[in-house]
Amino acid sequence: MVGAALSNPLSLFDVSDQVTIVTGASGALGRAVALALAALDAKLLLVSGSADALEAVGDEARALGAAVGTLVRRPESVADAEAIVAAAVAAYGRADALFVGSGYNKPAPIEEMRYPDWQDVMDANVRGPWLLAKAFGSHLIGRRARGKLVLVSSVRGRHGNAAGYTAYCTSKGAVDALTRVLATEWGKHGINVNAIAPAVFRSALTEWIFADTPAGEDSRRRNYARIPLGRLGEPEDFVGIALYLLSPASDFVTGQIIYVDGGYTAA
Repeated sequence: MVGAALSNPLSLFDVSDQVTIVTGASGALGRAVALALAALDAKLLLVSGSADALEAVGDEARALGAAVGTLVRRPESVADAEAIVAAAVAAYGRADALFVGSGYNKPAPIEEMRYPDWQDVMDANVRGPWLLAKAFGSHLIGRRARGKLVLVSSVRGRHGNAAGYTAYCTSKGAVDALTRVLATEWGKHGINVNAIAPAVFRSALTEWIFADTPAGEDSRRRNYARIPLGRLGEPEDFVGIALYLLSPASDFVTGQIIYVDGGYTAA
């Protein structure tokens, strides 16, 4: 007998009716994932600290026919994280998946970096995802339900950077560890935990690299030398892997840091 996955392989990527929370939804990566999910009829709660940008993404997603709620909030405390999950539950009765797309960087050489700036990066990239994971996992375990958690790491969780990334690299290394330990801890509950680790891709923070300026051209040249595919990333490059990790296609995949980097980590 041929199983459903073999007779209809695309059914593995069916996220229609899945209730997915996307944080950092007004950013380049969060927006791309949110719109892809909306096009596939997922039910969405989009979260960001930027009200105007969030509503713009929400309107784009609604135009694709999806059920979309928005919440202007950052996961800075236990109460914030619990409120984010509660908003999804209030709107749809449950939360099935969480994509944590928010993040922050403020580079500086360690000898020049102010401790509060280092702490801000760690709070945004480690404390926030930890708080969201805690609230989301508690919801799933309380329901005895399976679910998907996808975090965003970076090639900088594995490789150093000479440009003053002691905070950022440290934070993304922590995200890698969080991904693995949650996958181990929550496997018995049927909760999959994975992370996407990009190299440089187009966003508000990296737009200068794509600009036709001496600094941008120099940065691109140095990056191209390390990337076998010979280009930098676009937000759309991460949609496929995000859909894979949020859908039934990845039901036997957990604890993985998946590099979407044009071959950077292979070189």
